[in-house]
Amino acid sequence: MQWTDEAILLGVRRHGETSVIAEVMTRERGRHMGMVRGGRSRTLQPVLQPGNRLEINWRARLDEHLGEFKIEPLRLRAAQLMESATAVYGVLALGSLLRLLPEREPHPHLYEALDVVLEHLGEPAAAGELFVRFELAVLNDLGFGLDLGRCAVTGVSSDLTYVSPKTGRAVCRDVGLPYADKLLLLPGFLSTEGNKAADVETLSSAFRLTGFFLQRHVYEPRGIDPGAARDGFLQAALKSLRALPARSAAALADTDTPSSLSDLSR
Repeated sequence: MQWTDEAILLGVRRHGETSVIAEVMTRERGRHMGMVRGGRSRTLQPVLQPGNRLEINWRARLDEHLGEFKIEPLRLRAAQLMESATAVYGVLALGSLLRLLPEREPHPHLYEALDVVLEHLGEPAAAGELFVRFELAVLNDLGFGLDLGRCAVTGVSSDLTYVSPKTGRAVCRDVGLPYADKLLLLPGFLSTEGNKAADVETLSSAFRLTGFFLQRHVYEPRGIDPGAARDGFLQAALKSLRALPARSAAALADTDTPSSLSDLSR
């Protein structure tokens, strides 16, 4: 058995004296594991860093075997990702999200989205928003997608302000206001009318929204500890947003989210 695919490295662990087991997210074959002989060498160590995009050649006698990877670098961005706390935590948190999916199950749209998020992790005004949209996409692929396009009661697609914690469906302001204390806030940048980037307040609300449904549908039923990477990423992203000059934040608020992410989360 043999195939070649494009992949993004999620992590490695030691295997014997000189080799490693590499975990990657491939474009066509989902999350996959494989052994890299000599993976601890000086030549391969800089290549086998989380976030790097690689060409993977996998070979094994049978499809169900672990197999062996031969790798070629395509986009080495690990050094860039080490420059900020937002990016460091982000890479770890993205890997944790993808590990919620079954191994070797294809999710090509998530691969494309992952590549976009990694390219923008160093941008304070974009990183948090893109990460939240990626969480929404993962929830959708796990079968727990949120319906944020129309009000669950009236069917309107405007002035959507809340989300029902029971159904995961959006609720417009007029309908939801009397029950506001029982509903989750829907940040404006996630609504169909959203045309501004996230700020500190709306990003915090967005992480509470996705965190609530991840906890209810995924972490609690599976008995999983979500770990500290997601919270570390959020705190770093909020700190970066607060540090932005007012004029820069206003200018960035009018920019569009990369379509591959905004389309996935709606």
